[in-house]
Amino acid sequence: MKVNKTTAKDYEAAQKLPVRVVLENIRSGLNVGAFFRSGDAFRIESIELCGYTVHPPHRDILKSALGSSEYVPWNGHESAAAAIASLREQGFKIAAIEQTNSSIALHDWQPAPGESWALVFGNEVRGVESTTVDLCDTTIEIPQFGAKQSLNVSVCGGILLWEAARKMQFPY
Repeated sequence: MKVNKTTAKDYEAAQKLPVRVVLENIRSGLNVGAFFRSGDAFRIESIELCGYTVHPPHRDILKSALGSSEYVPWNGHESAAAAIASLREQGFKIAAIEQTNSSIALHDWQPAPGESWALVFGNEVRGVESTTVDLCDTTIEIPQFGAKQSLNVSVCGGILLWEAARKMQFPY
């Protein structure tokens, strides 16, 4: 397979996957940086940094983002609720990535053609706040088979973005 690399300069003009990542109270700048890397890999529209999630140019973000925080767009919000309200006004469907009694399995999530999605990821220990989950259109979880039933939030983000790109038939 031929790999078509996009330069940082070309990123802004390139077609984007119609997905925005919402990070709610992420403790680790390294995790935030990893989201920037995954956001670059799948050419998402933006990352929405909410609550006490650190913003670039935080040193831990820079360490794991490897430069992607320079061109992947991002916005800061006081809360995930504020980000969700803004995204909903822009026509985004909102999904919390969380294990709940009403979650759908990732393989059952079927975004319709032309839809734009915001994927909400929560704190490394507490997950997405229940009040935030209540604001979302759906809740998606990654089926897991181990005893812990837990993935690192940035690993989870990479899996979700890959599946979004695949299901939304993003050209690559």
